[in-house]
Amino acid sequence: MRVFVFSTRPYDRDALEKANGGQHELTFSPVSLDEQTAALAKGYEAVCLFVNDRADVGTLAKLAEGGVRMIAQRSTGFNNIDLEAAHRHGIKAFRVGYYSPYAVAEHAVALLQTLNRRTHRAFNRVRENNFLLDGLVGRDIHGRTVGILGTGKIGTVFARIMKGFGCTLLGYDVAPNPQCLELGVSYVPVEELAARADILSLHLPLTPETHHIINADVLNRTKPGVFLINTSRGKLIDTDALIDALRTGHIGAVGLDVYEEEESLFFRDFSQDYVRDDRFTRLLSFPSVLVTAHQAFLTEEALATIARTTLQNLSDFAENRDNENLLPPR
Repeated sequence: MRVFVFSTRPYDRDALEKANGGQHELTFSPVSLDEQTAALAKGYEAVCLFVNDRADVGTLAKLAEGGVRMIAQRSTGFNNIDLEAAHRHGIKAFRVGYYSPYAVAEHAVALLQTLNRRTHRAFNRVRENNFLLDGLVGRDIHGRTVGILGTGKIGTVFARIMKGFGCTLLGYDVAPNPQCLELGVSYVPVEELAARADILSLHLPLTPETHHIINADVLNRTKPGVFLINTSRGKLIDTDALIDALRTGHIGAVGLDVYEEEESLFFRDFSQDYVRDDRFTRLLSFPSVLVTAHQAFLTEEALATIARTTLQNLSDFAENRDNENLLPPR
């Protein structure tokens, strides 16, 4: 089957080619999918997408017109795909239901510890022969209360790690996870979780219900000095409300691997240009904010699993088989 792979980086190509083994004809491109670039996939039966490719109504119409009948989303999240429009155009969409919850949960902990112990600042100081410790005072994580929003596979791994630190665990989800209950997670409403937690970590999918779940009201309920970590989806947080809370000094530190308007920024190189996003620039102006560019998934193990599952989805579609990764229309 001929497959056009959008938003390809070298690590994507390496993993997909290794998993493919010549089964499918893969054409790789660094270009992101939108209505203007959809014509690149003309004559292909399938497209392979990543999180910031845009498969909206207009784009899907162009893909269908060009002969595309299948979308292989190489991520767990799929909020970039209009599933109802895909169904109308006779396009089936598959995702990677599972790759490595450890990769994302461990990155959340890395952001937390980097912010807490200021290791990024210490690294820069030592390289400049400055060995003073002023301004590098952190806190013990042990004994803190951690609020985990979203207790699926990733949230559960994060809960296990935080339990190992000796933390009290609070959770929020549509339904309690028995594994988290065994770990001692107490499920409470968002408002209570925000008021009691010293650390908030987001592991929710982006849905209409979770859009801006962290908003001005929730942030106003948090403890002064709270740490906020987001390795899930940028639109879970109202960026304007977050900036206001940072400006007043209410928020202690923020670690983001995702950003509300990341589609125009992440997975691109602006080192010879400048970022034309005033809100993002404002976020980076706060010394208590640490941003990584959607790299939480980026481990060898996760890339290998993503590639294997993506190729299996393509093969199943080619042989007219459905599997558990097929996304139903909403």
